[in-house]
Amino acid sequence: MALSSYLLGGLAAVVLVLLYQSVRTARARKSMLDDIRGPENPSFWIGNEKDIRYQGEVGDVDFKWMREYGSVWRVKGCMGENSLMIADPKALQYVLQTSGYRFPKRPDAREVTRMILGRGIVWSDGHGHQRQRRIMSPAFSAAQLKSFLPLFQRYGLKLVEKLRGEIVSGAEANKRTVGSLINLVPWFSRTTLDIIGEAGFNYEFGGLDDTETELSKVYNNLFIDSTLYPSKLDIVFKSFWRYIPETPLHLVRYLPSREYRRFRQYTDFMADFARRIVEKNEAQGDAKDIISVLMRANASENPRSKLSEYEVFDQISTLLLAGHDTTATSLDWLFWELGKHPEWQTRIREEIAAVRAQVTARGDTNFSMGDLEGMPSMQAALKEAMRLHPIVWQIVRIAAQDDVIPLAFPITTRSGKVINAVPVRKGQSITVSICSYNRLPEVWGADADKWNPERFLNIDKSKQTSVGVYANLMNFSAGIRGCIGWKFSVIEMQAIVATLLENFEFTLPTADKGEVIRKPTGLMVPMSDMYPGAWMGLHVKSVA
Repeated sequence: MALSSYLLGGLAAVVLVLLYQSVRTARARKSMLDDIRGPENPSFWIGNEKDIRYQGEVGDVDFKWMREYGSVWRVKGCMGENSLMIADPKALQYVLQTSGYRFPKRPDAREVTRMILGRGIVWSDGHGHQRQRRIMSPAFSAAQLKSFLPLFQRYGLKLVEKLRGEIVSGAEANKRTVGSLINLVPWFSRTTLDIIGEAGFNYEFGGLDDTETELSKVYNNLFIDSTLYPSKLDIVFKSFWRYIPETPLHLVRYLPSREYRRFRQYTDFMADFARRIVEKNEAQGDAKDIISVLMRANASENPRSKLSEYEVFDQISTLLLAGHDTTATSLDWLFWELGKHPEWQTRIREEIAAVRAQVTARGDTNFSMGDLEGMPSMQAALKEAMRLHPIVWQIVRIAAQDDVIPLAFPITTRSGKVINAVPVRKGQSITVSICSYNRLPEVWGADADKWNPERFLNIDKSKQTSVGVYANLMNFSAGIRGCIGWKFSVIEMQAIVATLLENFEFTLPTADKGEVIRKPTGLMVPMSDMYPGAWMGLHVKSVA
């Protein structure tokens, strides 16, 4: 009892100190952004964080604010702190690339990253990030990625077999011949899990073989259970994290809430799993998977700069999440859009058939990289789906020093001034609204809210901005922190899409089967009020 009293008293003292520090710091930075337009502050304690975290669908408030205030606006964080939200391409380019590491991850976001992925490349900053990226680069070379294409196609065909079985089972159960209603979420997740298992670690998860593993148990609905609609108290609590030194901050993982408990279960499992993967790959020596290539590159490094054993373990956790869930969810949204727009589905299927005829004529069986790149309609549809549905929809940064952020599109302040740059003080919180940039009319045109893959087939290069590592999109971030595995993901999706559309037709279910909702979890997952967990139900019918 006495110990509990001491702990509670100590915690209360820490909270009071942090509250004083946060209010003092917020006031010091207040005047810099006070003239930037933005929504009213509904609450001193939680500010506009409630609007952002509790929005019905991703983008509801971001898009509203962008339309009202332009490509840069101010919101209120906890305890009245000003926070800057940006969707302007020049501002994004500056914050994420040309400024170097002057806008690192915000401490609270960095700690959440550490709780999920450990101290891998996504968590690291500055010199540590440069070091990890340099050592990992050989594992993502052009030759290495090209060697994975047959593997992507093999698992794509395995998915075809599984979906055919689902169609037969559905038809027998419901006496229908128009195609079965199938939730694609688990199928894409199993496929990409099996792919990253073999390509990343030379490991067979058996997801498409319906093998339930310990990983599938701890990973199932991880973000839905842990990050969807957090409590207001937790939002306020996390706002203090930037004032807590790194070492004591690590103790938050032991808190009993659902988020910390789920992340703790996942990371504890991943620590043991990663160790087993490394031990197995060390014994094999010459394997071609990503981690084996990384380990060989690391072995040749200067001992002072090489990755530690735990850093190698944490790259495995990073690859598993980044190379599995984000790709699978991007496929969910692409096929949803193709179900909504059957004319594009037909167009792509005809394009695939034409390339297939060329492949057959030259005596080959599988599409080559050149064949996939020679399908412009498929490429355009993939880019457009990613533009409309970025899986990571916001990222947060903090200014490491006083700075001035330039703008491509001037904004009008509350006092009526037109400005083309925003000054920020050291410690200023900045949110990159990826979903807003991806729909910014000044970049994408007046129909930025609409499905129109033609925009990627008829590009006016004189008006094109240059942001992001792929197709001028922000889905893979940008600059020095751009996703190192983005090409892996794009090639994987191309191979799976070509394989599925060659074999199936996908259509939307009727309205009584439930609407698909873009829920604001840590990753933007499709859900429905009529079904538990993640849901993307489409009617699937064989065409070959």
